Amino acid sequence: QVQLVESGGGLVQAGDSLRLSCGRTSSLIAIGWFRQAPGKEREFVAAINWSGITRLYAPSVKDRFTISRDDAKNTAYLQMNSLKLGDTAVYYCAAQSAKFSRVESDAAKYDYWGQGTQVTVSS
Repeated sequence: QVQLVESGGGLVQAGDSLRLSCGRTSSLIAIGWFRQAPGKEREFVAAINWSGITRLYAPSVKDRFTISRDDAKNTAYLQMNSLKLGDTAVYYCAAQSAKFSRVESDAAKYDYWGQGTQVTVSS
């Protein structure tokens, strides 16, 4: 059983950076980050495959966010740079259960979810 724990959220100003962590991950499985803003549906942000070689980003965060993983620490990260007001949301990390899993943007492909961490970007 994978029990994910997000941390690193907070209140920042537009243009600032923030790094989210997703602890208690497992090696050999793909990890994804999703977010949900008030009144909106949950949306895909980024994903990394089991080996860390393949990464996928939503167009809205590409070139600003970087997903990575450190399997020695059982932790995945989401480095967020040049934050915008529109990035305000609760951010969730998710993991697939299948070993050697690949990147997926579909939330239904993920079997384990963290509790979420709030990111608020102010002007």
